[in-house]
Amino acid sequence: MQFLPLTLLLICISQQVALASTPNVLFILVDDWGWRDAGVQGSDFYETPNIDQFARTSLRFTQAYAASPVCSPTRAAIMTGKHPARLDMTIWHEGAIAGGPKNRRLLNAVANPDLPRTEVTIAELFKQQSYFTAHIGKWHLGRAAYYPENHGFDINIGGTYWGAPSTFFYPYRGAWSKSDPELRYVPVGTGKPGDYLTDKLTDHAIQLIKERKERPFFVSLWYHTVHTPIEAKQEVIAHFKDKQPGVIHKHAVYAAMLTSLDENVGRLLDTLRQLELDRDTIVILTSDNGGVDFPSGKSAGAPPTSNSPWRSGKGTLYEGGIRVPLMIHWPGITQSGSVCNEPVLSQDFYSTLASEIGVQGADIPENDGVNLLPLIKGEQQKLPSRALFWHYPHYYPRMTPASAVRDGNWKLIHYYEDDRVELFDLENDRSERTNLATTYPTRAKELKQQLDQWRESIGANAPKPNPDWHGK
Repeated sequence: MQFLPLTLLLICISQQVALASTPNVLFILVDDWGWRDAGVQGSDFYETPNIDQFARTSLRFTQAYAASPVCSPTRAAIMTGKHPARLDMTIWHEGAIAGGPKNRRLLNAVANPDLPRTEVTIAELFKQQSYFTAHIGKWHLGRAAYYPENHGFDINIGGTYWGAPSTFFYPYRGAWSKSDPELRYVPVGTGKPGDYLTDKLTDHAIQLIKERKERPFFVSLWYHTVHTPIEAKQEVIAHFKDKQPGVIHKHAVYAAMLTSLDENVGRLLDTLRQLELDRDTIVILTSDNGGVDFPSGKSAGAPPTSNSPWRSGKGTLYEGGIRVPLMIHWPGITQSGSVCNEPVLSQDFYSTLASEIGVQGADIPENDGVNLLPLIKGEQQKLPSRALFWHYPHYYPRMTPASAVRDGNWKLIHYYEDDRVELFDLENDRSERTNLATTYPTRAKELKQQLDQWRESIGANAPKPNPDWHGK
């Protein structure tokens, strides 16, 4: 029998102990999930018992913000901890390639459609710490050369450059729309007619967790739901069609989509408990931007949801477009039923997770987020004072190119077309109904200067005048 030298044996034991004490991470990102789209968030129609129960056992943030009012920029911010404007990723992938409308006063700012491979992603930091890394579901951060496999993930299931499936039902492929007949597909393997994409992505996540449970894992599960097309299982739709509509929410098909999401969150949490991994797994549940509260494209008809009391929704810099649900369960740290009212951003996940898995402060790549652990541990109720910034220099159905800053309870939005500003006092006007820019001109000027300095400091691309525009 051969024996290992004592020093080598001690090294092996120490590595095993380190791995055993290293938490797993399950990061669940829901697409277009509005701030109020759950019972625990105040919905009067949707049924989300598993998410509600998860919130009761977790830390729930009431002022969590997405890095952007649309998907790809927020996803890039989560992966790198950097502001989308610093990455020049300020619009979704296809929008960056198309370049925006040519019949408006301005031309969209130039944007990068692909997450640069020079960026050190959070997945790469996990790999440096000997984690198994897997991405499942929506990616939307670049063409094939920029897929998850080239950004630190050992495996990618379903991640492509497309922002949404043509259908949520097997075989998950087909033309996107009559106006855009491009054929899309979600590569998630075999199935049968009637299979639902949200279930399928969860199946893959559960299987991977079971297979890799002996090694620390970082599973990034980015659902396509509740993005358009608004499709759900007929039996669940029937349940909501028979239910009394709420005052705030009433869309039966969207409610059924949320029910499927909720069921799958429950399946994941049950799996962690059954495998006795719940005591060693950090679970993060959040969204990439506000809910879609207007009829558009494949959601034509009734608006899918409402973000009330927040104004507007996806694609705008009002609160409804950027404020999102966020719940974190951190075993041994978060207190059941706890609530945090401190404003936090998508960029903050990067430093927070990196520090927890053993990446030392000096070794964490430069980023724009802050470490949330003092908040999560309850060591402090507030973060050091900071302003929050957003930059969306593009057109959207209800928004012209703009940027925004929030400092304390004051929020200013600057519109590029006419150099107009809107100033809101979020403490006394949470629905942003009263523009106070002329009432408090000094405050508006100060915030505009702060926003200008920030845009200049990170080299934010701006929209340009359209030489071919001759309208009024």
